[in-house]
Amino acid sequence: MLRQLSLAKPWAATLSKMGPRAMSSSSIVPQVQDTPNSKLGGRYTVTLIPGDGIGQETASAVKTIFKAARVPVDWEQFDVSGYTTAEDLTFKQSVESLRRNKVGLKGILYTPVAFTSHASFNVTIRKDLDMYASLVLCKNIPGLPTRHKDVDFAIIRENTEGEYSGLEHQSYPGVVESLKVITRTKSERIARFAFDFALRNGRKKVTCIHKANIMKLADGLFLNTCREVSKEYASSGIKFDDMIVDNASMQLVSKPQQFDVMVMPNLYGNIVSNVGAGLVGGPGLVPGCNIGREYAMFEPGCRHVAKDIQGRNTANPSAMILSAVMMLRHLGLDEQANMIANAVIKTIETGAVRTPDLGGKSTTTDFTFAVIDNL
Repeated sequence: MLRQLSLAKPWAATLSKMGPRAMSSSSIVPQVQDTPNSKLGGRYTVTLIPGDGIGQETASAVKTIFKAARVPVDWEQFDVSGYTTAEDLTFKQSVESLRRNKVGLKGILYTPVAFTSHASFNVTIRKDLDMYASLVLCKNIPGLPTRHKDVDFAIIRENTEGEYSGLEHQSYPGVVESLKVITRTKSERIARFAFDFALRNGRKKVTCIHKANIMKLADGLFLNTCREVSKEYASSGIKFDDMIVDNASMQLVSKPQQFDVMVMPNLYGNIVSNVGAGLVGGPGLVPGCNIGREYAMFEPGCRHVAKDIQGRNTANPSAMILSAVMMLRHLGLDEQANMIANAVIKTIETGAVRTPDLGGKSTTTDFTFAVIDNL
């Protein structure tokens, strides 16, 4: 179920809704259900997984700001790490908590690269709870100089199949086969999500990103399914086009203003999200979420644990805070969402307090208290 979520109106104004068209004051995050099961006595219980790297620092910033803003949210926190095994009790408890609460806020969990290591917890959670749609919002923030102006697009990525199907095997020593799975059912589901998102949030165009010129069957199926779904939205005025992923990468860094809503298979979405973050100021600024029919997990849109700056108190918590704002909109707490979103944007726009990634020398703590001062 989709619910319009945005951060706020024009960036300079009030970030009320946190959405594609207005990360400033408009919100655009699909809502899983109108009344989450975790609501009790006017308060909501949310599963919190800080994650690895800078996760504890950015999660602490969110909790501090929520307390100052008197947000009616109680946390069930689980300090899961990407280094633990799937049999780990804390990991199992965190999944059970999310199943119970239906809504979660998560930092990024590190995924080991070693051949013998376990599967990614990030991928496992999305698959097990069928949070099939990843939404990442990329928009310029007033007062923060970037190479391109007027950047404002949403990246929608299919979360449960494609190259992330996890089906790999070594058929012969030195020969590995990795299966990419694309199905019509899941392609249609993510395509409808993208068009519904565009329709509900005043977007004008949906672009399908693919590699159907080479992967004619797999990406061809994804592209043709998107084309079929687009016909059902023709009367709404939403335009549809498609672009090969390598060309799309070049177009993003040369003329990003041409994009509005982008929909694509799993791996392409991961790469494009990182490009999008680079366009608007870096991974510390881009919020995101994973949505399914029953569960919603909000997390920074750019999947970096930033282990190199862990514990230094220099991380930019904006992406985590704005992801939490999207979560508040999902819960129907628009007043608190507007207040916090506006405070974050005002803090960045004035430029008095900026973390090193934004060219400043302020700490994570400095930024957190500056946001509180601007509430």
